[in-house]
Amino acid sequence: MLNGVISYIGIGSNLGDSLANCKEAVARLSSLPETVLERVSSFYKTEPVTDIPADEAAREVLKNQSWFTNAVAEIRTRLSPRDLLTGLQDIESVMGRARTFAGAPRVIDLDLLLYGQEIIHETDLVVPHPSMHKRRFVLEPLCEIASYAIHPLFGVSMRGLKDRLEDQKKVGIHQ
Repeated sequence: MLNGVISYIGIGSNLGDSLANCKEAVARLSSLPETVLERVSSFYKTEPVTDIPADEAAREVLKNQSWFTNAVAEIRTRLSPRDLLTGLQDIESVMGRARTFAGAPRVIDLDLLLYGQEIIHETDLVVPHPSMHKRRFVLEPLCEIASYAIHPLFGVSMRGLKDRLEDQKKVGIHQ
């Protein structure tokens, strides 16, 4: 058994075969160095959550985008938070992720949600993920595998955060 930090990774896709993309990302997560895949939630079909961009073309793309497939993976890793983020971004790159604008449709999206109980505020690395407590598509699968996990900033369990959630976007098990 690997000693390391329990971390949670948000997984999402809404381009191409989104379910296959998410399953491929899970397989790739398990191949990260010094990392063991512990558990994966069910896959969920989720309504897109977007902030309305100022750019009219981007607004049109977001208005017509497909629903997402989302899941959460629990890993145990000896990688530093920075090295783990780099590994996640490498997986996204290999799978064809293009970063066009915030909220844009994507082949794969891997978010570092929690890294143990660490709180990190760097320019390009913020843990816990700054929006996870507001998003049903994150909290639903996270509660499935770790409802007891405590948010390090709020001191509240994932179940408690989900129970307080205002997000009314639709989330259901992927059929």
